[in-house]
Amino acid sequence: MLFAGPDKEGVETGKITAAYRRWAEARVVEGRIYRTNAGRIEIDSVREVKPDLISDYDDDVFAADRQNARDVRRRLRGNEDWPTFLIKFHLVEGADPREELAATAELTEEDLEDLRTRLAKLDELSKHGAWTTAVLQKIQARPATRAGDLAADFDRDTPGFKLDVRKLKNLGLTYSLETGYELSPRGQAYLKSL
Repeated sequence: MLFAGPDKEGVETGKITAAYRRWAEARVVEGRIYRTNAGRIEIDSVREVKPDLISDYDDDVFAADRQNARDVRRRLRGNEDWPTFLIKFHLVEGADPREELAATAELTEEDLEDLRTRLAKLDELSKHGAWTTAVLQKIQARPATRAGDLAADFDRDTPGFKLDVRKLKNLGLTYSLETGYELSPRGQAYLKSL
């Protein structure tokens, strides 16, 4: 999830603890922690709501830092036929372990062997063949490139490609940017070892 303008600051300070999103399907799962541009948040609940039934006096309107129900509806983006979701969350304090992992530029032989094993498993389980090294190399060659453009280079659909890159990110090998991705120091060190 991304937060724009004053919403980003509101989430960072803990003032905003709810958001309304219009999505084709829920993009977050209750209980999971997500990295956002405002810090890490843990999802407390996700439920579909009817925009016309949102009340001016609903506590969630204020938790989302909206003036009233009309303000909530006015700010919804996306296809009007899509459902609207109310997401409640809280800010997660402390360092992100993936950030610390990604910042590690020096890899031991054990680290490399672990990465090789994990990436080989991702390749093995893939329906479209080995992909991990090729995607890392493409991100290195084309940082900050739209995910859709990178996916097209592999003749892949964008959602599936983004899901795969998230797997690399979970191993500390990539960073997500506003547009596209870049290799982390750990990702660069891994490619250098090949």
